[in-house]
Amino acid sequence: MATEFGDSVRRALQQRGVSLRGAARDLSYDHAYLSRVLSGRQAPSAPLAASLDAYLRAEGALVELADALSGDGEGRLHRMVERPTRIDRQAVNAVSDVLAAQRRLDDSLGPVPLLRSISAQADAARALLREARGPHRDQFAAVVAEWVQFEGWLYASARDDGRARVLLDEALELADEVESPLLTAQALNFRGYLARQQARPRAVTRWFLAAFHTPGAHPAQRMGDAAQAAQGYAELGESDEARRLLEEAANLTDAAADQPPGTAYWLTPSFQRLNLGLAHLALGDHVDAADHIRSGLDGLPADQQGAAWSVEYRDALRRAEAA
Repeated sequence: MATEFGDSVRRALQQRGVSLRGAARDLSYDHAYLSRVLSGRQAPSAPLAASLDAYLRAEGALVELADALSGDGEGRLHRMVERPTRIDRQAVNAVSDVLAAQRRLDDSLGPVPLLRSISAQADAARALLREARGPHRDQFAAVVAEWVQFEGWLYASARDDGRARVLLDEALELADEVESPLLTAQALNFRGYLARQQARPRAVTRWFLAAFHTPGAHPAQRMGDAAQAAQGYAELGESDEARRLLEEAANLTDAAADQPPGTAYWLTPSFQRLNLGLAHLALGDHVDAADHIRSGLDGLPADQQGAAWSVEYRDALRRAEAA
């Protein structure tokens, strides 16, 4: 998995129309050294990781990924690949750290630079899971479920809808297998997101309601699901049901303000306002919609300000303000 740092950086440079030689010149690094790092033949130094992070405006996500892949963490990953039947807790934690770093990288770089590496990692994780044994297999299975879910999200975000649907259905099965209500609710939520991109309000309502009613889901998840189901109802012309669900979301505000689960780290109070805004926009409450979305966008952390997924909300804000 250590080669994925270089792959993600290389694709991010390509997406921006920057050659490897051009990046080396801009960063004042030796071209041959940068080539070795981006081809996976050499680990990045901490200064290089920091320079690339700033150059690509990754807001610390590339540094976090380099840290997760360095030192003892990298060694544990190699040992897990070599001896999948002897997975230990530390190795599972190392894999989880790599996944967490790459999820945050999506916020700053977008889905396209990550698709190839995440798909390769998810395939490797599936293969390891088939061979895994011992007391930490279930913990590893939960990480694999999240990895497949993230892969599905990336394809949904990149609008490869068919592939996204297959992967999110697989992620849902894996989440149920490991009995993780957090991952189950999130897989259902991502299906709702995909339906919204396809402008299918009935499917939007169905998927988000399923997520909302998942036993054991976190209050922050349920709040967001209620708001997004409300948007679906509003677009179907069922405004009373939409407003009832908005009340449900409001009733969850205090409980949802607690630290969200790590598998849904973005569900902060600021983020919640974005989806409340979409629901109000669908109801024709343009002033409330603009207020929610504007506040939500302003409250996003630096690494999410330019996220590919934020475009939907910025477009919605323009519509609300123009109404």
